[in-house]
Amino acid sequence: MEAAKLQVAPKSAFDPAVFLAYVKQKTQQAAETLKRAIGKVFGLYDSTEGVVHIDYGVGPTKQTFLKLHEAGHHEMPTHKTVFKLFQDCERTLAPEIADRFEREANNFARFVLFQGDAFRNAAADHKMGIRAPIDLAKRFGSSNYAAAREFARTHHAPCVVYVLNPLELGDSGGFKAEVRRIEPSPSFLVKFGRPSDLVIDHNHPLASLIPIGKRMTAPRDFAYADRNGNKHQCIGEGFDTKHNIFLLIYPVAELPTSLLFLPK
Repeated sequence: MEAAKLQVAPKSAFDPAVFLAYVKQKTQQAAETLKRAIGKVFGLYDSTEGVVHIDYGVGPTKQTFLKLHEAGHHEMPTHKTVFKLFQDCERTLAPEIADRFEREANNFARFVLFQGDAFRNAAADHKMGIRAPIDLAKRFGSSNYAAAREFARTHHAPCVVYVLNPLELGDSGGFKAEVRRIEPSPSFLVKFGRPSDLVIDHNHPLASLIPIGKRMTAPRDFAYADRNGNKHQCIGEGFDTKHNIFLLIYPVAELPTSLLFLPK
């Protein structure tokens, strides 16, 4: 934020009292723009004053990402110019352009947060395992979710991370967890394809990886079929962050005949 010469408002405009005081300092038109924006987002970039407003009601790692996201709007010349133009008039960005701007700002935040290739290089030095992205999240100041995604999407080795929503327990002792996202590494995607699971329940082949009553599941053997139907010995691990459940799967050797077959 220092490098971008941006200020983070000490009192967030998302606080109703501060919002009203802030609006009074603005023109009516700018105030209406601010009001509309605040109803949709957790962060706000005021291009006319170089101020970023953050919702302090979200967690610290989310606040960090929000600051970098808003700084992205400020640092990218096209964003800065267009944001100032549209703050000064009644027009709004077309939805598809607004969506592209948001994705570009997210990519800016991701690049700065993980310091270019620094996260990828650090991950390569770690022993493969579910602890790696959790440890790296602390080192880079990111959320566990962002670190798990970055770990898989940039790792040189074949691996895939399942991000699950919290468990839903059934009356009969069963359980299920909806799949929030599946992030394969590039080499995993080429060899195994992209998994399409929507739900992991107690009958699913990956069910034994889900930690129940504990934070982590010890590494377990699986057999995973590649695009050609060939079986590979894989290791699966699980970690429960309380907000999400992460499953990490990675191939390690040729498949022993005693292992369970897990279809792709």
